[in-house]
Amino acid sequence: MRFILGVTGASGAIYATRTAMHLKRLGHHVTALVTPPGRGVVAYEGQDELFDYVDEAPDVKNFFAECASGSADYAGMVVVPCSMGTIGRIAGGTSDNLLIRAADVCLKERRPLVVVPRETPYNLIHLDNMTRLTRQGGIVIPASPHFYDHPKTIEELVDTVVAKILMHLGAMRDAADIVKPWKGISIPKVVKQKTPSVKHLAKVRAKKK
Repeated sequence: MRFILGVTGASGAIYATRTAMHLKRLGHHVTALVTPPGRGVVAYEGQDELFDYVDEAPDVKNFFAECASGSADYAGMVVVPCSMGTIGRIAGGTSDNLLIRAADVCLKERRPLVVVPRETPYNLIHLDNMTRLTRQGGIVIPASPHFYDHPKTIEELVDTVVAKILMHLGAMRDAADIVKPWKGISIPKVVKQKTPSVKHLAKVRAKKK
C-alpha cells in the first residue's frame, strides 16, 4: 500500500523517522511531505535518516503532485509530528500547501488521516481544533508513549506511539509486530483493596527481570 507521511515543524522528528522506517519494513510505499520548518527540525534533531526510508518527497508548494488529487491511489496519511498550526489549517480546510491539501483529500475520500501532536499543555484553541478535526473524520493520536512494557531505549519508547499510528492507518494487522501488547498481570484472588498492592506489583516486576 501507499501512504503519505507529513512532517511539520513540531519537535519530535524521531517519530517521523520511526514511522517511515516501519512503513518501509512492512513493504509500503512512503511519500513524504515535509514543510520547511519540518526540514529544519529534522536536521536540528539529527533525524536526516528519515529520508532514507521514503520513496519520494515532493515540494510542499507543488500542487501538481500526485497526492494532491483524490483520484491518486493512497491508503491513508499521517502527520507526525503535527504542529498545532497545521491541525488548525487542516480543520479549517485551507489547503494552503500540499501537506494540508493531501490531508483534506484524505478526509473527503474517507481515508484514514492520523495527526500526532506533540504540544503540551493544550489551550482551548488547540482542543477546539482537535475536536473539529475528529468530527471531520480525523484521528488524533498525541505523542504519549506508554511505559508498562518497560522500554529500554528512546526508540522503543517512540515505537509504542508508532505502533498505534500504524494500526489506525491500517498499515499492519498486529501491533505485536512492533511492541508487545498489554496482556495484564496476575492478581491474588484474595485482596482487600480494589487494585494490586505496591508490594505485589514489585514482585511481578522482579519476575519479569
